[in-house]
Amino acid sequence: MATSIVTGTAGFVGSHLVEALLSQGEQVIGVDHFNDYYNPGLKRKNVSGFENHPNFNLIEADIQSVDWTALLADAKVVYHQAAQAGVRASWGDGFRSYTERNINATQVLLEAAKEAKHLKRFVFASSSSVYGNAETLPTSESVCPQPVSPYGMTKLASEHLCGLYHKNFGVPVASLRYFTVYGPRQRPDMAFHKFFRAILLDEPIPIYGDGQQTRDYTFISDVVAANLAAATAPEAVGEVFNIGGGSRVVLTEVLDTMEKIVGRPIRRNHVEAAKGDARHTGADVSKAQKLLGYQPKVSLQEGLRKEWEWIKALYAA
Repeated sequence: MATSIVTGTAGFVGSHLVEALLSQGEQVIGVDHFNDYYNPGLKRKNVSGFENHPNFNLIEADIQSVDWTALLADAKVVYHQAAQAGVRASWGDGFRSYTERNINATQVLLEAAKEAKHLKRFVFASSSSVYGNAETLPTSESVCPQPVSPYGMTKLASEHLCGLYHKNFGVPVASLRYFTVYGPRQRPDMAFHKFFRAILLDEPIPIYGDGQQTRDYTFISDVVAANLAAATAPEAVGEVFNIGGGSRVVLTEVLDTMEKIVGRPIRRNHVEAAKGDARHTGADVSKAQKLLGYQPKVSLQEGLRKEWEWIKALYAA
C-alpha cells in the first residue's frame, strides 16, 4: 500500500502531521533519531499517542543510515520535517550538526527520491530564517534570501538542493518556509515554551534586546494544513511558499496577551540581543493562498491559550 513518510516524526511539527495523516486513514512511516538536542523524553511523549496505531510504523534511526531506496519503493509522499533547529545554537562548534542534519541528510533523501517510482510529492520544511533581515515587509517569496544565521544558511542550501533535484531529475518538491511556529509540543528552546514555563516557575522571562522585534506567529494546525495542501495541489511542484500566521506582532504585545491568559503580571529580564536573530519577520502568504488554498485560521490569542493549557499539563505530570 502507498504510504506517507514523515521524517522528524517525534518532533513538534512532525508529530502533529503524523496524527493528521493517520486521522485521514493514511499508512505512515515515521523516521526519527531521538537525538539529544532537547530532552528525548519530550519526543517520546510526542509519539505516545500514535506509536501503537495499526497504520503507523516507527523507524528509530539517523536519516543518513536508513535504506531509503527500499523505504521509498511504495512511498506516495515524503514530508521532510527533520532538521537541526535553532538559530542561536548554530554558531561555533555546533555548526557541524547543522550541515550534517540539514544539508547532508536532505541530499541523501533527495538522491533516493529521484529513483522512487510512485512518489507524488516531496514536501520540504524550510524556514523564514532564509530571509534574514528582509528588505520588505510583509516578505514575498520573490525577495532575495539573505540569512543572518548559520541555521538559515543551511535551510537555504537545502532548499536549493530541492530545486536542483526537481530541475535535473524531476523530483516533485515543494518547500514551505515556516514563520515562527507555536502551539502544543513546541520545542523547549522556543520562546513561547520558555516564557510559559518561566511563568509556571515564577521566574522572569528573558527578553532578547528591547522587546520591539516583530514576528509572524503561525499556529501548528495551520502549518499541518499547509503541508497537506502542498502534498496534493498540482501547482505546488517546484515551488517555494511562505507559511505564516496572518499577522505580524511586536514581542511586548505578545507578552501583554500572555499576561491576560495567565491572569498575572509577567516579570521581564532584558538581555543582550542574540546574534543571528532577525529583527522583524512578516509573511506575504498570497502565493500559498492562491496555489495551495492556504488560509491561517487560528488567532494568536487562541493559539497561545492552547499552548498554555498544554504547558500546564506537561509540567504538572
